[in-house]
Amino acid sequence: MFSAGLRLLFVASECQPLAKAGGLGDAVAALVKTLARRGHDVRILLPRYASIDPAALGARSQGTIRVPMGGETLDGELWCGPLEGGGTVYLLERDDLFAGGGVYGAGDSYARDAWRFSFLSRAALQVALDFDFVPDVLHAHDWPTALAPAYLRMLRDHEPRLARTGSVLTVHNVEYQGRFAMDAWRWIGLPDEQRTAERFEDLGGINFLKGGVAAADAITAVSPTYAREICTEAGGHGLRPYFTRRAASLTGILNGVDEELWDPRTDAFLVRRFDARDLRGKLACKRALQAAFALEPRDDVPVLGIVSRLAPQKGLDLVYEPLAALLDEGRAQLVVQGSGEPALEGAFRTMAERFAGRAGVHVGYSEETAHRIHAGADFFLMPSRHEPCGLGQMYAMRYGTLPIVRATGGLADTVLPYDESTGEGTGFVFLAPTVDACAAMLRYAIDTWYRRPAHVARLRQQAMARRFAWEDSTARLEKVYASVMGAREHDAAGASHAGGTKGSFG
Repeated sequence: MFSAGLRLLFVASECQPLAKAGGLGDAVAALVKTLARRGHDVRILLPRYASIDPAALGARSQGTIRVPMGGETLDGELWCGPLEGGGTVYLLERDDLFAGGGVYGAGDSYARDAWRFSFLSRAALQVALDFDFVPDVLHAHDWPTALAPAYLRMLRDHEPRLARTGSVLTVHNVEYQGRFAMDAWRWIGLPDEQRTAERFEDLGGINFLKGGVAAADAITAVSPTYAREICTEAGGHGLRPYFTRRAASLTGILNGVDEELWDPRTDAFLVRRFDARDLRGKLACKRALQAAFALEPRDDVPVLGIVSRLAPQKGLDLVYEPLAALLDEGRAQLVVQGSGEPALEGAFRTMAERFAGRAGVHVGYSEETAHRIHAGADFFLMPSRHEPCGLGQMYAMRYGTLPIVRATGGLADTVLPYDESTGEGTGFVFLAPTVDACAAMLRYAIDTWYRRPAHVARLRQQAMARRFAWEDSTARLEKVYASVMGAREHDAAGASHAGGTKGSFG
């Protein structure tokens, strides 16, 4: 830990509980809270979406913020207040950009996100300059704020106050890159030399993440394995050459678990709390889960749980037919919570109707239901085709629910494969993203439940003993922060900024 706290400015599109569309919101919130607890002055800039009431947060208006955008100045209102759990939040208000709809645009409204999030990213630098918070490090997250490092690099050339501010870009999911038509370029207002195939230009359009990868002083990915995967053809989703070029500045840091929110000993959502020494509360949670999803009250049958976005990335199409076979045989029960592609939503609804009493589905999301599934299920399914980090498998292990996962990204980094010869491990891991491989591991896990119950009990104990603390992750992140401070010295290194072939993935 630094002897004196750093000044850190986060800029992000999500931060739980103010705005959340996925795991990004959880990760950003936990990072801010943990860094604040470690003595840093950490602040985050978010859009003031319609769902956020500044007054309810105790935020106060700081007045007008004037943001240069493409040859004009766009005004917004800036609010500032305490963030739940630690840190400070700035809210950027401008009704025509943030008041309507949700966090992200969809369909025809997606194109507006180029204007919305470039305004947010550029406003981060104006917060630093006009509101007396020049950070040691500007930390951007995923494509919505990937422009912020590029704006910082542009301003460092002529703004002495920013001369030593470094930038970090965290890649939470490279599949989403922020691709837009080139007609947004004038509005974005970056120099035209940035509009090249090595920077922001991508097949005639703009790619926010691609340009951010080139501009940031350092890049982190949300697990060590994911940092390696995005430097491959399959894992880079078109950006492999650009991640490879920056490999010397790329570090994989595993996300953590908020151990205050996800703790079976204190979780207020559970019908009965428990710990590794006394699992009677887990059985009570299983019975309550069966009742909530109208399943047969069977202690002897394993309950499989899914809490997921229903999308091909999550591999749920791979597991559908194997699950149907197990349900048809009466060897397992299933509970599902999630939403996403209509075809997958419909398929799981049909499964629940077909196997009434054995399967139940909630299309949508409830924090309470998510906690109850993690606590009450016996196994937790994450057969993802790719998974940058994943939090569900870590939550599950904390509650003694054994994950069944594919060896990709953070799933490979967190779940120790079961060894039948010794009983060691924390879950069940398969390699190939195929129906056959998924079906084989699913059946192996269920067979272990019935044939080796002592091993299941041992696996639970070992899973609950695992710790994925944010304190460990932030300690590694602090080292990345230290490496980018004094940013003009990095700029002076010239070509070495974009070079390097040896990455830091550990």
